[in-house]
Amino acid sequence: MSVSVINNEQERLEILRQYKRLIEVWHTRKNTQDKWLVRKAFRLAADAHKDMRRKSGEPFILHPISVAIIAAKDIGLGRTSIISALLHDTIEDTEMRLEDIGNQFGKEVANIIDGLTKINEISISNSTAQAETIKKLLFTLSDDVRVILIKLADRVHNMRTLESLPRDKQLRVVSETQYIYAPLAFRLGLYAIKSELEELSFKYSQPKLYNEIQGNIQSSEEDRLLSFNVLKKVLTNELKKINCDVDIRLNVKTAYSIWQKMRKQEISFENIYNKYSIDIILNGETTDEKLICWSAYSIITNIYRSNSNRLRDWISTPKANGYEAIHTTIMNPYGKWVDVHIRSKRMDEIANKGYAAYWKYKELGKIDTSLENWLNRTRLLLEENDENTFDFIRDFRSNLFSDEIFVFTPAGKMMNMAAGATVLDFAYAIHTDIGNQCIGANISHRIAPLGYKLSSGDQVEIITSKIQSPSEEWFKYVVTARAKSRITDAIKQARKKYKSDGRKKLSDYFKQLNIEDNKISLNKLKTAINVKSSVNLYYYVAQKMIGLKEIKEVMQPGESRLGWIKNLRIPFTRSKLETNGSEIEQESNNPKPQKNEQYISDFTSLDYIVSDCCNPLPGDNVMGLVFPNEPIQIHQTTCEDAIRLMSQHGKNIVKAKWKQKAGITFLAGINIKAADNQGIMQEIIGVISGEFKINTRSFHLDAHEGIANIDVTIYVSSTSILKKLMAKLKKVSSIIKITRLDKI
Repeated sequence: MSVSVINNEQERLEILRQYKRLIEVWHTRKNTQDKWLVRKAFRLAADAHKDMRRKSGEPFILHPISVAIIAAKDIGLGRTSIISALLHDTIEDTEMRLEDIGNQFGKEVANIIDGLTKINEISISNSTAQAETIKKLLFTLSDDVRVILIKLADRVHNMRTLESLPRDKQLRVVSETQYIYAPLAFRLGLYAIKSELEELSFKYSQPKLYNEIQGNIQSSEEDRLLSFNVLKKVLTNELKKINCDVDIRLNVKTAYSIWQKMRKQEISFENIYNKYSIDIILNGETTDEKLICWSAYSIITNIYRSNSNRLRDWISTPKANGYEAIHTTIMNPYGKWVDVHIRSKRMDEIANKGYAAYWKYKELGKIDTSLENWLNRTRLLLEENDENTFDFIRDFRSNLFSDEIFVFTPAGKMMNMAAGATVLDFAYAIHTDIGNQCIGANISHRIAPLGYKLSSGDQVEIITSKIQSPSEEWFKYVVTARAKSRITDAIKQARKKYKSDGRKKLSDYFKQLNIEDNKISLNKLKTAINVKSSVNLYYYVAQKMIGLKEIKEVMQPGESRLGWIKNLRIPFTRSKLETNGSEIEQESNNPKPQKNEQYISDFTSLDYIVSDCCNPLPGDNVMGLVFPNEPIQIHQTTCEDAIRLMSQHGKNIVKAKWKQKAGITFLAGINIKAADNQGIMQEIIGVISGEFKINTRSFHLDAHEGIANIDVTIYVSSTSILKKLMAKLKKVSSIIKITRLDKI
């Protein structure tokens, strides 16, 4: 952030206008004392940030005000949260101390702001400040969930103003948002915030594709409004029969959600039928919300034909994030299917404001307990956790996506478990010792193995043995973070007894290879073989799973390996502040780099590898990740592994663009679904090798019930060549569908 005193009268008026807007959108209880405290916090924040500006050039104070507006308006938070939002950057960016805030506004506000403050890079080791800050933030769920809610408001505003940041920092923020914050918003029931975070992430990670889909959405607006207005008129009139206020809204699907459907269903924009939905919000005097909603459903489906396969009853069994509604699909007068969501006013408030609305209605006894059950399980996970930071974030994230089932102990006690939970997950949910000694379970008088997936209603009796102990294979049998953490602990304890023997053998190997026996060599070896802990490394050495040969290959690689890396290096260059000629392809929709950015100019000495998790090709949007003693990894910007790594190692991101070089080809994969006709292989090979002169590495065909499933790996120079090939193959009469494979 830059420093510049606010002396522009127009800026002063804008700051006051935004503060006034904050007071207007603050709808929770606000007496004279509340307003005075918020005004005091605003003045304190304005004074603390008076000499600061954001990257966009606007006064910095507009950011905390905007965060407070989102917290109040979109989440429905009250006085304490608004004060915390206004002051959330003061400890990190100004001379103000946490003690000062506590003295003026109380311990509660100070604790929230402490939870929102980033961890200093200097204070940590074996991790990154980025990852440790995320972990610290997630741990606040066990104390005060408002920290997370304010952080989500902060993230929304940062995403809205992301345009002013350079590309590498954009990718860092986007990856965090995709990997942690959007899923967390969804789990806390903040659907509107989740959708906006996903949409903005898509906009900055895939700008060309985003603009293309957004353009298609806008071009179909006229037809969409015509269809909606016809339905609204009919439904408004018919729903008067249930004697309640009815609000009928048009909900247009986001570009991101449409793109996800296009990818998942492998179809074009034109072939997606549900580009919008209709929300019907009912507000009646009767307390029986379910009766009102089902009455509305009955009226609607009596008028319009419905698809019974698309009926979803989230009223009888709410989602784990507290969401309640009836979902159905009807055919409109123009012969098009339309999704309809029916819910009460209370259900709608929870759907949009999530956790904050949840507690409001819980006090009135009008709430399902599914969200609270998830929070309780999460708090238990946090209290018992002792994993390293990266493993913790990975396991916590997996916990965000799980729905719930309920199972019973032999005594009849009901326990909520994540959907997909196994016998072994259940054993660890009861007690760590029971999990460690589990050999199976008795379910409905049948013996079930460790990996048996439980179903709602199962009554489970765990069978144990004192001679049983966890092994690495057990990770295949569990889905819950708690079970994974307990298995990791047990294996770690069992392997510690091999530490001395393994350490001695490793020292001998280093001595034979004339390698210095120090921490640098040890870390280099662990990184190269992807072993995170020294305990595991010593165990593998002691058990002769890693020997002299393997260590030599890693620590003293031969020329053949170096040559392989050099061949992969040629097509890449990293963006520089100044370039000559047309050597580097420029992207017109990316902001120009700031003058203070640091770049390495000696690219010929750098090693690059094309990551096999996404197999990028020239023409794909790519980025690089650089780690000590490793070649730079090149990933597609949409790669799930890259998103995970960027969310935790943001400072390791480097910008990468393709530099075309004649004669260089890359491995690509395509999957073909075709009628299993005689000669289909010859037709495909004829197009690939004959017409396009493309070399094929492998061709694998499986046929079942007249359908051939064919995986082909080929060498191509760019995505444009691959697209032309796929377009040509689609014209082969026997071919039903063809898609690109990211993982080969």
